[in-house]
Amino acid sequence: MTEAIHFYSVTDDHGWCSNFAPYPIKLGGKTWPTSEHYFQARKFEDPTDEEAVRQARTPMLAARLGRDRKRKLRRDWESIKVSVMREAVRAKFTQHEDLARLLLETGDAKLVEHTDQDDYWGDGGDGRGKNMLGRILMEIREELRAR
Repeated sequence: MTEAIHFYSVTDDHGWCSNFAPYPIKLGGKTWPTSEHYFQARKFEDPTDEEAVRQARTPMLAARLGRDRKRKLRRDWESIKVSVMREAVRAKFTQHEDLARLLLETGDAKLVEHTDQDDYWGDGGDGRGKNMLGRILMEIREELRAR
């Protein structure tokens, strides 16, 4: 069985896998401080809400704003959230050569966002979660390898 690499905090050895890692991305004609900022901002219909999230001082603040249900969520969010995440993660690893190299260096290891805070994007802390962020990272790793 291949080894698993767990990540969660940006201070971990593989903290660069986290969407909170300080790597700006350019998407949609704008620069986003982190992939988390982009992902959270795309939840909203209103450009004012989107911009408020983009301007958030920290990824934690961007996440908090993204979870604020006083703002109107796009109707199609549930059906597009995975492709939005994929777009953000792809931008991060194609726009930062050092990150692309680090991701490729993980070889065939299973990448796991290890947290009991999230059983959709992460592993739920007990491995029963969907680990969608880890899956997307492994997908992008394959794309980079194919280049």
